[in-house]
Amino acid sequence: MASKERLKANLFQAREMTEAILEAFQKPEDWTHQVHPQANHALWIVGHLGHADNFFVSMLDPSRQVEKDGWGEKFGMGSQPTNDPAAYPPVAEVLDFFRDRRAALLEAIDAMSDEDLAKATPDGSPDFLADFEQVLELAYWHEGVHSGQLTVAHRALGNPPLFSGSS
Repeated sequence: MASKERLKANLFQAREMTEAILEAFQKPEDWTHQVHPQANHALWIVGHLGHADNFFVSMLDPSRQVEKDGWGEKFGMGSQPTNDPAAYPPVAEVLDFFRDRRAALLEAIDAMSDEDLAKATPDGSPDFLADFEQVLELAYWHEGVHSGQLTVAHRALGNPPLFSGSS
């Protein structure tokens, strides 16, 4: 499998897992439920992943980046979640952005070749993102971290595990 296809498959699998976990978050209070006062909740995680995907998009194709006023303060690195739903945009808007930014990321990948993905990132990029493949590896790794956090809130709200039994 070519690098591009493997990276896309990993992004797809990570998002498929996140979306499966999110199906259980139905009530408004579920979305901002924190298992600890400083823990990330589902709404923050979805906004944060959308914000992060937007950053990854900006690395691959800056013309596809979307500016959302105030979202960096609410969902960016270093922001602190609050359990007050009024502090956030509506859940549907955050979910739309989360999904739109992943679609934009996949479109940006489709426009690149394996050779393009192996190229160095531009000057000024974080040191840990030496090439575009590393940008995408970070994207699915990052989502895995936060989907793990989602599973804790998912279970704390009384939901059964997504997978049970032997496999």
